[in-house]
Amino acid sequence: MPTFMFAHLRRRWFSWLCAALLLLGLPAGCSVLQHKERELVFRIEPGQASWFHGLPSGIQELDLRPRTFTDNQSLHAWWWPAQRANAPAILYLHGVRWNLTGQLFRIEQLHAMGYSVLAVDYRGFGRSRGDLPSEATVYEDARIAWDRFAQLQPDPAKRLIFGHSLGGAVAVELASELARDARDKAGVAPARGLILESTFTSLGDVAAVVANTSLPVRWLMSQKFDSLNKIHEVGVPVLLVHGLDDRYVPSRFSQQLFEAAQEPKTLLLVPGATHNNSMSLAGQRYRKAIQALL
Repeated sequence: MPTFMFAHLRRRWFSWLCAALLLLGLPAGCSVLQHKERELVFRIEPGQASWFHGLPSGIQELDLRPRTFTDNQSLHAWWWPAQRANAPAILYLHGVRWNLTGQLFRIEQLHAMGYSVLAVDYRGFGRSRGDLPSEATVYEDARIAWDRFAQLQPDPAKRLIFGHSLGGAVAVELASELARDARDKAGVAPARGLILESTFTSLGDVAAVVANTSLPVRWLMSQKFDSLNKIHEVGVPVLLVHGLDDRYVPSRFSQQLFEAAQEPKTLLLVPGATHNNSMSLAGQRYRKAIQALL
């Protein structure tokens, strides 16, 4: 038998074997793949960020433990009240990889604008206790943080929700859930506005960019984070901010979200800004855009 034919049969045999193993081990295999997918999505860095040099004075550390949590679960949060009494407050929801210690530079900028800030680490991040996060658990963690946030700033007209990167998808889910609750109870809007920075339409769209493929990879992913199909339900004014030099999440995603959102809405594109520095580069434009929400 010619060598090339033997190699061809061997490849076919290997393909048949893989298909058989996939079918026979699908339930267990899916569980393993989903766990690996969550590891790749959240990419949690242990310990403190290298640029973190301690908490500024005035930050209060909170430990949130709702009744639904087990003994080995908790949420670690920072509450940083503004100097001005009863100032507007921002619920800060971060993205992947870095915990709160890696977010302090952005939290400091928001606080310097005169806002109180409640920032939370999802379970599995930083000093929050729990297993590897999932889309469902970070949504739950954001709602738990919101409940405390609403106590800290009881005036809905002075509440803002902020999400950076994947935190933007968490913020959209939270805002849409709160809007549904308000409609069901015929209540007032629970917040004054939603701020989304460097975020995306769906996790599948980001994965396609990273993989540089036009294949519908979203159908293979268990973690959806589909903001595009939710943003029209948030029920509050929306501010979308994106750096035009973002190498990780293209700014066209914020433009697509802007088109899908209901009025009132604002799109702030920042020339020269990357994934993390739109706030510092936009400066007064960013500050005024947030103030316009209020």
